[in-house]
Formats: sequence, C-alpha cells, structure tokens
Amino acid sequence: MLKGIPRIISPELLKTLMEMGHSDEIVLADANFPAASHAQRLVRSDGHGIPELLEAILGLFPLDAYVDKPISLMQVVPGDQVETPIWGTYEAIVRRQTELEAPFEEVERFAFYERAKQAYAIVATGEQALYANVILKKGVIGD
Repeated sequence: MLKGIPRIISPELLKTLMEMGHSDEIVLADANFPAASHAQRLVRSDGHGIPELLEAILGLFPLDAYVDKPISLMQVVPGDQVETPIWGTYEAIVRRQTELEAPFEEVERFAFYERAKQAYAIVATGEQALYANVILKKGVIGD
C-alpha cells in the first residue's frame, strides 16, 4: 500500500500511468468495447466504472496542455437514439480536477477504434453506460 494512491488504481494501472510519456494516450473502455483485440497493453479494471477511474487518474495524471482537446469521446453513431448522460459526469469530474475549459472532442466510432489501437494502453472496465469510452492524452509533469 502507498499513501495518496486511490485504491481503485491497481498496481498494474499505476505502473502503466508511470510508464507513459508526454502525448501518450490511454483509453478507458466501457464493458462493450473490444479492448482485448485492440490493446497493445491491456489493463483489467473489471467491476469499476469509468467515472471513478477518471476521477482517480486525473488526480495523478496531467492532461496535455499543448493540444486543444486532450480528451476524446466516442461519437454517437448517426441515427443511434442513445443518450449520453455520462458525458456530463465526465465534464463535472474534469472541471473539478483541471482548469481546462472545453477539453473534449468527439471522434467517429471507427476512427476512435483505430486511435485506440495506437494508444499506449486500454483499461477494460465494467462500465455499463453506452458510448462511455474516453481517451486521455498525457501531459507534462512540471516542477
């Protein structure tokens, strides 16, 4: 055990976050996402929701300040009648944890999959909300 590390951050996830460098990306994937078939590095976080993981990760992990949108969401497929209230939850978490005004971009579904394949790691969660997938771009740790 370590002080100051949220319990939801497993040793494997902590190691992954530590290994990542500036501009590396990590995907927090919902339970429906094809994480195992897309991941270069797969971190299992079954049973946990993305909001709790996002909150914990942003306490340890700076977002990239050199890009306009360091957080990417999977865009709802046109014609899909799905609401995305979890995005509002993400926005509230990001506002609490950072000083970024509008850090989110929406990425078309298949472009999101391709980007996920290039990500440093994918965290497979138990999140049940649809279109809950999120990509975080790591920033620089200052003084």
